[in-house]
Amino acid sequence: MAIYLKRGATAEAKADADRKVRDIVEAALADIEARGDVALREMSNKFDGWDRADYRLSQAEIDACVNSLTPQERKDIEFAQTQVRNFAQIQRDSMKDVEVETLPGVVLGHKNLPLNSAGCYVPGGKYPLLASAHMSVITAKVAGVKRVITCAPPFQGQPARAIVAAQAMAGADAIYALGGIQAVGAMAIGTETIEPVDILVGPGNAYVAEAKRQLFGRVGIDLFAGPTETLIIADEIGCDPEMAATDILGQVEHGPDSPGVLLTNSEKFARETMAEIDRLLEILPTAEHARKAWNTFGEVIVADSYEEMVAIADEIASEHVQVMTADPDYFLNNMSNYGALFLGNRTNVSFGDKVIGTNHTLPTKKAARYTGGLWVGKFIKTCTYQRVTTDEASALIGEYCSRLCALEGFAGHGEQANIRVRRFGGRNVPYAGQAEPTPETVA
Repeated sequence: MAIYLKRGATAEAKADADRKVRDIVEAALADIEARGDVALREMSNKFDGWDRADYRLSQAEIDACVNSLTPQERKDIEFAQTQVRNFAQIQRDSMKDVEVETLPGVVLGHKNLPLNSAGCYVPGGKYPLLASAHMSVITAKVAGVKRVITCAPPFQGQPARAIVAAQAMAGADAIYALGGIQAVGAMAIGTETIEPVDILVGPGNAYVAEAKRQLFGRVGIDLFAGPTETLIIADEIGCDPEMAATDILGQVEHGPDSPGVLLTNSEKFARETMAEIDRLLEILPTAEHARKAWNTFGEVIVADSYEEMVAIADEIASEHVQVMTADPDYFLNNMSNYGALFLGNRTNVSFGDKVIGTNHTLPTKKAARYTGGLWVGKFIKTCTYQRVTTDEASALIGEYCSRLCALEGFAGHGEQANIRVRRFGGRNVPYAGQAEPTPETVA
């Protein structure tokens, strides 16, 4: 039986916070729908202190951001983008068009078709998260999306230099200096100056995530990507308390609503990790954000066995799951609900966030139960087609279809089948709803 040495916020408290966010987002999206660019400008002024005639950056502004990079900064961004592009291309190559003759004269197939447009949100309020540009823009371009636009909030009163450079280097077709609800709403709804897109992708805070949720259906979305979640699964053989504490705090610094959870099979290890967290919070430069998140949403769970740890981890369904145990592959082979796994103490969530090549836009709030993270397939529609090449096949399928339609009472559907049985099979079947023909009526 697992014991909880520390629990996070209650479900009721989380639900109350979600309701407040939902109401704010609903009103903001309605305002964008009604007033377009005017609403965008008011929101940008209110939330970011950012006003300009056109939120789309000019080529000169983009070039200035790219040219501001030092040679090392440019080399580092290029390295990360190469890793992301390589893995995205491997994913794309795994998606094959198919065509097969399933019965004589019956040909079925599917084609993988890229979307026409995508809107990529890149967070940048507290930290300029330029890695999100790699993850979204490059992945969309590898998929074959024709038009990819990006939005990121200004940083310290200017376009976010590193984000803009990364967006441009990734191949964005248009770059906007807009953040928050107004950015997501503008890309989905459209305004006088921003043409709407077919899908919204990218992580963000609770307001961005809720805006995407409310806009789903009007446009596609990648997944529900809210505040960062981290689950550390560790034991005394595969990890040590300092490393476990470092990896928890390294993620909860994202913001005060980022859950960090330790799951272990040793109470001694758990308590030593908690002590390490307290020690590191005294020296971590981002301790202000990390402490709030740890105090409010941090959890420490001690389980009896690997089997129980897997059950608890699958119930949590965390965005990031970092496994530092004696046998990491046990969790790879037995877990089913996670955004991404990081196996062994030589890797960590930060590698995935920034550079290793897998995508860091991942499901949160238990969405890992039904979806994986952003990948090239999110920008592709797998669309089927059918072809019947012989009279005999059309008549054969038609006879089955006719009888099945009759079972359901769909007369019009049935007649679509019957006319082909008559034309291609030479059988004088009745019109839907009529009695079977007798020898006299046939004559």
